[in-house]
Amino acid sequence: MINAVGETVSTKPAFRTAFQKRRCLVLGNGFYEWKKDGKRRLPTYIYPKNGEPLAFAGLWDTWKSPEGLVIRSCTIITTSANSFIDPLHTRMPVILSDETQALWVDPLTEDTTNLKPLLISAPEEFLTSHPVSKTVNSVYNQGPELILPLTLGDQYPSLKRPLVSIVTK
Repeated sequence: MINAVGETVSTKPAFRTAFQKRRCLVLGNGFYEWKKDGKRRLPTYIYPKNGEPLAFAGLWDTWKSPEGLVIRSCTIITTSANSFIDPLHTRMPVILSDETQALWVDPLTEDTTNLKPLLISAPEEFLTSHPVSKTVNSVYNQGPELILPLTLGDQYPSLKRPLVSIVTK
């Protein structure tokens, strides 16, 4: 599963034990959401204004594949979107502050009542965003160019053409 809903993570059978015993930090520089523009979906890169890495609240687990291989996996916990993210999506990853990260990963914390208050959206003023290339739509594409800002003309070349042509003799 790609993400776990924060409001039900402590009660859903798929996540309940991991929430009690196998919490982790999933580190990243930012994340993507897609803005709807008519029939198009425009990818947007969302990241902290201060440029520091993000620590997403995560859960990890191991399981056996049908072939007998032990698979390690993780999931990111989501919560309701703040007002900055809401125009793009109704949910967002839980971003833990520097002050709450140690509590989140403390293996001695099995009483989850202290953890539930951490599953909130980041403050609106914490994040910023910019449009990025639609090459992020494929998991086969990798590299730093995927987070570079671009104009709509870069993504949709037809928009680069001048709207008015001047013809002279």
